[in-house]
Amino acid sequence: MASDKTVSLSQPTGDKRQVLIVDDEPNLRKILQAQLTRDGYDVLTAENGEKGLAALREHHIDLVITDLKMPKVDGMTLLREALREDPELPVVVITAHGTVDTAVEALKTGAFDYLTKPFDKDEVRQIVAKALKTRELRGADATTAAPGARFGIIGSSTGITDLYAVLERVAATPTTVLITGESGTGKELVARALHEHSTRRDRPLIKVNCAAIPKELIESELFGYERGAFTGAVASKPGRFELANSGTLFLDEVGEIPIEMQVKLLRVLQESEFERVGGIKTIRVDVRLVAATNRDLKKLIANGVFREDLFYRLNVVPMRIPALRERASDIPLLVDHFVRKFNERLKKGIAGVDLDALDVLCAYSWPGNIRELENVIERAILFCDTLKLRLEDLPSELRATQPQVSAPPAEPDLAVALSVEGGLKEHVKVAMSRLERELVRRALDQTGGNVTHAARLLKISRKGLQLKMKELGLREGTPEKFDP
Repeated sequence: MASDKTVSLSQPTGDKRQVLIVDDEPNLRKILQAQLTRDGYDVLTAENGEKGLAALREHHIDLVITDLKMPKVDGMTLLREALREDPELPVVVITAHGTVDTAVEALKTGAFDYLTKPFDKDEVRQIVAKALKTRELRGADATTAAPGARFGIIGSSTGITDLYAVLERVAATPTTVLITGESGTGKELVARALHEHSTRRDRPLIKVNCAAIPKELIESELFGYERGAFTGAVASKPGRFELANSGTLFLDEVGEIPIEMQVKLLRVLQESEFERVGGIKTIRVDVRLVAATNRDLKKLIANGVFREDLFYRLNVVPMRIPALRERASDIPLLVDHFVRKFNERLKKGIAGVDLDALDVLCAYSWPGNIRELENVIERAILFCDTLKLRLEDLPSELRATQPQVSAPPAEPDLAVALSVEGGLKEHVKVAMSRLERELVRRALDQTGGNVTHAARLLKISRKGLQLKMKELGLREGTPEKFDP
């Protein structure tokens, strides 16, 4: 059963995440902004949906919290527009007590979760941390816009062709599917393809990343809870199985579900029924389940942390997504897709990739799979000043896969270089500072000196970039002022 103790969630690390609060009540905006700022987030606010949409287009937003009832542009319109701009952006909606049906409709439209007024700070903290963790864990998405893509998946290698064949056979059925593959291979993309090519395509696709949910909350997340079931349960709330009724439920990282919860999951898969936490009424649902994991479930079974009967119930139709190193012939197609994608997003005009650079991209082992390839291409396009991506535009770890033409520095020269005061540590510090300054300078040059747009390119907050500019001795103004 769910615990009534307060769950401690870790604070964000590294660059601050940007949270946008959109609500027409000044006091609510002020309260949420104060709490989330104390929790370590960079918080922006907007008094209505119209201004909220403007903020979304101007800033690099990681999470939106929006009221549903607002003048000019309401929360549902804001939700749809936000997801059109960024399909993976988590949006949390705020609803008044007694209007939960509207919030549930928002969840089916694509909202991540909802808050019912009045809510306490622990509930807000848990939902925000869960939403941001889910965004961080989601895999790369090779979108359906790519020429020649099937089911929204890019590739013609044997492994991907086999995947197409299975999708064609099972997409339209209600059969449970287990997707396996390394992190970053696109498991969520396959789950979406299964849903969108099924008879349930017009019904909700509800996604749950089990790795993002504290084990104390997993039961209430999946099955919902009744009012008073535990401390903080001020109103009843449906779980993800209820929300997915007549549609598809995607359980990502299913291997992370605690073993004590697996019995209840097994029952709902076998009987299509369950009870909410703290409830006595049995709820029946019609849900098509798609599960995914990057772990070896058979090893987890041998270690006693995953139930064998649940594995066989999930593994009705297994679908394995090959790692990118196993489908190197697809890399040119993926590179071409990402070049076009980031040309549009970054307002660039890169015509393609030089052959020597493409050879390096195809030879690299890609431990981070498609997600890593996408990030490399985005970074290369961002800083490329020529018509084509060149070898020198690629990160040094990729270039190291090719034999080096030039000889390494002679040992005496290195010894002399490190003999100055501070030694290796000081040299690394100076080199990192120069690199940091160059990246910031080039981003500012690329955006014509616009600090907001440069922050978006560098994927940091505007305030963070301003502090970094001050630290590096760079001033706001025209691009010419940023020359070293």
